[in-house]
Amino acid sequence: QVQLVESGGGLVQAGGSLRLSCAASGRTFNIYTMGWFRQAPGKEREFVAAITRSGGSTDYADSVKGRFTISRDNAKNTVYLQMNSLKPEDTAVYYCVGDRRDLVGFAMKPYDYAYWGQGTQVTVSS
Repeated sequence: QVQLVESGGGLVQAGGSLRLSCAASGRTFNIYTMGWFRQAPGKEREFVAAITRSGGSTDYADSVKGRFTISRDNAKNTVYLQMNSLKPEDTAVYYCVGDRRDLVGFAMKPYDYAYWGQGTQVTVSS
């Protein structure tokens, strides 16, 4: 079994920053891709970012490029999402995801990822 637990969400004013963390536990040895999705009220769940095991390959949604940075610490089994220049439209529940396959650059649908966290709320005020 694999468990993913997110933390770091909260309330921030537009233009501010937050860093989300996701800690993986259980049988994590075979997780190659980790990433983040988000879901705003009344909207579909959408891709945010993904990263390979080595950290050498990353992918971002167009809406967050230049503002968000994904990183990974395999010694801690943890993935991070640094979010800068936050906008009200970034308000959503953010979910950590993982999978055994290399999905960076082509997997942007929720059903592509096998492992999911519970989510952490991010609210950006205008």
